[in-house]
Amino acid sequence: MYHHIKNLLEHCVNTHFLLHETIQVPLERPKQKDFGHFATPIAFILAKSLKKSPNAIAEDLCAVLRAYKEFAKVEPLNGYINLTLSYEFLDSLCDRALVGQYFIPQDFGNNTRILLEFVSANPTGPLHIGHARGAIYGDSLKRIGQFLGYEIVSEYYINDAGNQIATLGLSVLLSGKELLGEAVEYPQEYYKGAYITDIAKAALAHFGEEIFSSDSHIPTLSVFAKDLMLEEIRKNLKSLDIEFDHYVSEKELFGRWAQTLETLKAHNGVVENEGKLWLCSTQKGDQKDRVIVRENGEPTYLAGDIIYHQDKFMRNFTHYINIWGADHHGYIARVKAAIEFLGYDSTKLEILLSQMVALSKGGQNYKMSKRAGNFILLRDVVEDIGSDALRFVFLTKRVDTHLEFDVDMLSHQDSSNPIFYINYANARIHTLLEKSSLTRTQVVSAHLVGDETPLWQDLRFLVFNALSIHQVLHSSFCEREIQKVCEYLKMLASDFHSFYNAYKILQSPHQAEILKALLVVSESITLGLRLIGIQAKTRM
Repeated sequence: MYHHIKNLLEHCVNTHFLLHETIQVPLERPKQKDFGHFATPIAFILAKSLKKSPNAIAEDLCAVLRAYKEFAKVEPLNGYINLTLSYEFLDSLCDRALVGQYFIPQDFGNNTRILLEFVSANPTGPLHIGHARGAIYGDSLKRIGQFLGYEIVSEYYINDAGNQIATLGLSVLLSGKELLGEAVEYPQEYYKGAYITDIAKAALAHFGEEIFSSDSHIPTLSVFAKDLMLEEIRKNLKSLDIEFDHYVSEKELFGRWAQTLETLKAHNGVVENEGKLWLCSTQKGDQKDRVIVRENGEPTYLAGDIIYHQDKFMRNFTHYINIWGADHHGYIARVKAAIEFLGYDSTKLEILLSQMVALSKGGQNYKMSKRAGNFILLRDVVEDIGSDALRFVFLTKRVDTHLEFDVDMLSHQDSSNPIFYINYANARIHTLLEKSSLTRTQVVSAHLVGDETPLWQDLRFLVFNALSIHQVLHSSFCEREIQKVCEYLKMLASDFHSFYNAYKILQSPHQAEILKALLVVSESITLGLRLIGIQAKTRM
């Protein structure tokens, strides 16, 4: 709807005024309902080139636009043009919606291929609630982008090389020795929590006591523990209905390190100093150069990321998106510098930072997981409040802002619980349809041709808001602000509840027309929820 009206305006402007250059027409939503559904300040933009006042241009253009069936009212106001859509046009969109031709995948992608990497938590422990935010955001971004016509491939980068995996194996070895009654001394840097004991028990059952007899078994235990953690991570993500297209192993990519290092050197991106190899990242705007190979010849953590990003760019996507935790802010410049030294355009890489989450329950801090040590496990929260509630709440704010919420709010059966409020609107609509004496065919074949009484005006705005979902989805994806979808769904649910409470629906003179409009509202709610990973409820 939005893009149809925008294209129509641009056609009228560019053909009527015989412009030499194509003009993009801005289209806005007026803050006051009395001003109509859309407004455009295009007259102000054209005033200089046409050497006419905005008011005169607006009057001229209004005369042209009034000939189109899309508009019931076209009015100039202080240089602006206010547009009220016609019942005929809105009804035609409702007809398309109810035969499955409106709420279908779009074609905004223009053959854009995006590689989207998110979560990528180290497989050294279970996922905690901080990981959940980036996971839910990334998955929703993918769903919405794919609906809009972008080709998006999701990827999880497994950090399965380096010291953290060796430390995981050592931690399991020491835990196993303890299980067998040995006195052990844990080093300062090791992984702790009941999950390490669980892995040690699993290793004992799988390998027998011999596996804990020598440090030489640490590599075997590292791989065994890493695989168990990856399996748990996949299960945790699955509980949120999140699956990845690809998992990429850092360990497997490291076979390319020598070749990658030569490429960096060929582009003057590496210097040797103090027995170390440094990435010359200050040349690309970083605060300081970064070590990529230590004195002992071992590559650093950064080296693995350099290889991985080379692998990404070799796959020739149009655009790359990484969703990282907020603690990776200082890492952006060095990774982009490496991409430049590898001979690629670093502006194709977009990095989004996911801020921390603070949970409470009944006004008290949410309990930390005994199993994990000192953080809140994702799976504990999913079991407590459910996947749908968690997904919705985690999307209600921009991903780069701090999020705090009390999980007890999600047990409220009222408007303070947004996911309940939205689902209740959808369920109410389905209840009305079930109770109505009309068949679906009778409802769908009704015509939304009304007047300017309050009922019809409110119904027209309800339909208009329901049909605005494409614009909301497009804006939320392009601006990376998925919270706009949540805000839209709450607004649409609120508009429905207000209409429901204000007017008699069943056995009213306009029962069929109203139910047709409400069917479209239900379709919008269902689509919006689905694209953020939630299945709409038809019964409560």
